Amino acid sequence: MSVLEVNHVKKVYKTRMGTESVTALKDVHFSVEKGEFVAIMGESGSGKTTLLNILASLDIPTAGKVLVNGKDFSSLKDGERAIMRRNNLGFIFQDFNLLDNFTIEDNIKLPLVLAGEDYKTMDEKVAPLVKTLGIEALLHKYPYEVSGGQKQRTAVARALITKPQILLADEPTGALDSKAATNLMHQLRDIHKSGQTILMVTHSNVAASYADRVMFIRDGEVFHQIYRGQMSRSEMLDKICDSVTVLMRGGEDGEQ
Repeated sequence: MSVLEVNHVKKVYKTRMGTESVTALKDVHFSVEKGEFVAIMGESGSGKTTLLNILASLDIPTAGKVLVNGKDFSSLKDGERAIMRRNNLGFIFQDFNLLDNFTIEDNIKLPLVLAGEDYKTMDEKVAPLVKTLGIEALLHKYPYEVSGGQKQRTAVARALITKPQILLADEPTGALDSKAATNLMHQLRDIHKSGQTILMVTHSNVAASYADRVMFIRDGEVFHQIYRGQMSRSEMLDKICDSVTVLMRGGEDGEQ
């Protein structure tokens, strides 16, 4: 069952003067199955960030549709779209996007506060999540008092607290050292194994090797995909590295 359908999405931006246009996405078409872990890779300017913003309903496509469980977010009014986003999507950002004047606990609970849930229900949802992520001892600390890896695990908890249909991750390991990045990817892998659908944009070959499928974006289009199948993570990593080399050389379409 497809939880996400991207149907021939195109995005064209007008320049500041409005006299010229820039095509960020030409014709992107794919679907993501429930419980799948998909990584999106591509060089800077390839369109992957624009695509993620559209998938997050933070931007509207010029043409085409994005459906989450069959619902088209772009057809909704701003307020309705915000509610649908909060109820269906979780977000992990490269720079964490935590509020420094909120404790770790309050940062995690923020989506539930916005949804109007009572505090007892919030506590019941937070407890198992922070235990799984190993941050239960940090709840009364503030973001500036913890490490980058702990900040990102807090961001993961906040993203998962509403039990989203899709977890969207934008360069989740980008601000982390190698040890913290590895720990985070191990945790995302375990979260995925529990049934969570994950869509991740990344520059990291290592991070992408944890995914079931890797899509490469070039010039606003999906030009190549790798499916894990029975490959080990090291074999997946080798395959990704080979594809990235082709991408950097501007090679022709690879094996689909």
